Amino acid sequence: MINSINKIHNFFLLKVNSITIKKANILTTLFIFLFTIIFAYLLIKENYYDYERALVDQQKVHDSNITIDEKYKQTQKKLKTLLIKNTIAISTLAFILFAIMLGFYKIFNTLIQRDMQAFLDFFKDTAHHEQVLNPHAIFFKEFKTMVGYANDMVDTISEQKRTLQELNLSLEDKVKEKTADLELINKNLEKEKIFSQDLLNSQKEFLRYTVHETNTPLSVILTSIELYVMKNKKDRQLSKIEAAVKNIFSIYDDLSYLVKKDQVEYPKSVIDIGAFLNSRVDFFEEVAELSKISFKNILHVTSLYIYFNETKLQRVIDNTLTNAIKYTLPNEVVYIELRQKSTFIYMSVGSKSKEIKDTEKIFDSFYREEKSREGFGIGLRLVKTICDEEGVEILLDTNDEKTTFTYRFKMMGA
Repeated sequence: MINSINKIHNFFLLKVNSITIKKANILTTLFIFLFTIIFAYLLIKENYYDYERALVDQQKVHDSNITIDEKYKQTQKKLKTLLIKNTIAISTLAFILFAIMLGFYKIFNTLIQRDMQAFLDFFKDTAHHEQVLNPHAIFFKEFKTMVGYANDMVDTISEQKRTLQELNLSLEDKVKEKTADLELINKNLEKEKIFSQDLLNSQKEFLRYTVHETNTPLSVILTSIELYVMKNKKDRQLSKIEAAVKNIFSIYDDLSYLVKKDQVEYPKSVIDIGAFLNSRVDFFEEVAELSKISFKNILHVTSLYIYFNETKLQRVIDNTLTNAIKYTLPNEVVYIELRQKSTFIYMSVGSKSKEIKDTEKIFDSFYREEKSREGFGIGLRLVKTICDEEGVEILLDTNDEKTTFTYRFKMMGA
């Protein structure tokens, strides 16, 4: 029996080219059905022969002088024999059918395992080496179809891999090219940076030298004007010269502060802000008169003290006053007010001028709302920087009637 199963197994492996799993199941069912019919036929035929022999023997017994009891015993013995034969025959049939089914199961299971192992080996090897699966090494058609899909997948992956490799090579070349360009750009930028730094240093040195050298002639001019006024009457031309010199002095002080602010410490001291404000108003009185503008100083409280640096305070006041002189409409009054509220001192400078459209940009460097006006647009930016450093709040109120700059200082001892 085992030899027969092995022969059938080898026949299927070598002779049959391919078969589907469904067909294999149908074939197994047909074989089992065929063998069942054959063995059932043989069993029926054998029982028929036994029946005929039993009839013949019954006839012989009827013709003889055997008693009824003996006849019953003989019939019972024959029936038992027939029952045993039928039982043996059915058991034999069941065993044969089981053996056939087991044989077919082993054959097709072996074929399925072989196909599955072929797929496992294929995917295992393909993970490291590009290869295709031979469809002739597969038995079942379903697996042959899967072989086609798997080989197409390998071809697609291989093609994409080659494309990616070419793309990577192209990208590497482009990266190298861009890297070389960037290195060249970096070198040029480094040269430009060095050049810009040298230029900036030269500019700072020039400004430092210019500021230093400007102080002496300006002081000489102002001193000469004062001496001349002491001996002679001041005329309009001399007033113009004095106003112009004071404007230059204000610009000089701004430049001096900008040049020195990162190298020089500006210590704080106790300042009577009312007296200090009056001195700066007096300084710019001549400039205001020349521009047909007058100052009106309103001090609600005298002897108000703050703890502040004098240079920084002068830059705030001077730039605010010169800005007011520059933008106040002709024949108008600049109102300067100083008042105390709680622990704070409020200094306000207001006048009738055009409304400021952009109150945020007004404190930006080089910003001027009226391009026709003279100046560099750095005064209010300098004021904003100092106020931010010292914690002074700036309040700006502007409309068609009046524009007012207000600074809130913290009172000394508060």
